[in-house]
Amino acid sequence: MVRLMNHHCMARNAKPKSLHALEPVCQALIERFGDTYMRNSSHSSISRRAALGAALLLTCGMALAQAYPSRPIRLIVPFPPGGGTDIIAREVANKVATSEGWTIVIDNKPGSGGNIGVDAAVKASPDGYTLVLGQTSNLAINPSLYAKLPYDPVKDLAAVGLVASAPLVVVVSAASPYKKLADVVAAAKAKPTSLNYASSGNGTVAHLATEQFQKAAGVQFTHVPYKGASQGLTDLVGGQIQMYVSSVPTLIAQIKSGQLRALAVTSLQRNSDLPDVPTVAESGYKDFEAVTWFGVAGPAAMPKDAVAKLNAAFNKALATDEVKKKLVAQGAEVMTGTPEKFASLIRTDGVRWSAIVKSSGAKMD
Repeated sequence: MVRLMNHHCMARNAKPKSLHALEPVCQALIERFGDTYMRNSSHSSISRRAALGAALLLTCGMALAQAYPSRPIRLIVPFPPGGGTDIIAREVANKVATSEGWTIVIDNKPGSGGNIGVDAAVKASPDGYTLVLGQTSNLAINPSLYAKLPYDPVKDLAAVGLVASAPLVVVVSAASPYKKLADVVAAAKAKPTSLNYASSGNGTVAHLATEQFQKAAGVQFTHVPYKGASQGLTDLVGGQIQMYVSSVPTLIAQIKSGQLRALAVTSLQRNSDLPDVPTVAESGYKDFEAVTWFGVAGPAAMPKDAVAKLNAAFNKALATDEVKKKLVAQGAEVMTGTPEKFASLIRTDGVRWSAIVKSSGAKMD
């Protein structure tokens, strides 16, 4: 049976007890024979006991590699429950756990535009048991935005694989007088800085994409950053803010329920799950595009066999019609590929967003 629980959310199927038992046994062997091997390996002839210890250590290493994962894997989500990143993490982790018989624990660690969660993954033991679902904001944008980012996504993370991509959507409450994007622009031109917009944090794709849009439209909004989606949505519906910009998966349920009105999406083509919502480009801003991607990574020194096994498991889950349909229903599209493909995207998008950050003048301490 697969269960999902909040904060420490488990997508679970039990591994055989014999595999769990390997770790303490091997640890005991390492403690017993490791020192002996090291003491004798410097001599011209290795004692029989040291040789036996070396053989046992090698056997243990091979057995543990075959057994991986033999205990729960923690998948850090660097945003609160209920947002787009969280929804995607749960859908995909659930399928991986079911298909592979693994236990995956979802651990929400929000704050600082996703930096807190990513940093927790970077500082975790590189044993393959702590991962993070990063995205464009905290892997490609924040290195240029923050003066003192505690990690380097290129050097400090091992890319596992891409999971999904999604455009942003500009929404207002159903009670808002704004019916289309042009109405928002007109209101902002009439009263500069009077119109507030929310995002899920400073340095997110939504924040910088809206900065880009303001330059293109010749307007100025007031940015109100939140740690996640839920409080921003409450304030939007309550009238404390006038507009929200976030990924489609974050807001699609409220759009479909009629609670929110979608004014535009930021992809070049209309979103398949919101076919009646025009693109920003269609609304008069040619070639405007801002899409966020999501991918799994772990600490830089993760074993290569663990990375390969994880990549294969996530790609397998993402190839199923079940996951594709669930992500499309959330306004996202599946992305797959090798660890190398994801690592390359982190590097190239880092360069691209660095130019946008510099152009916008945005900076965070």
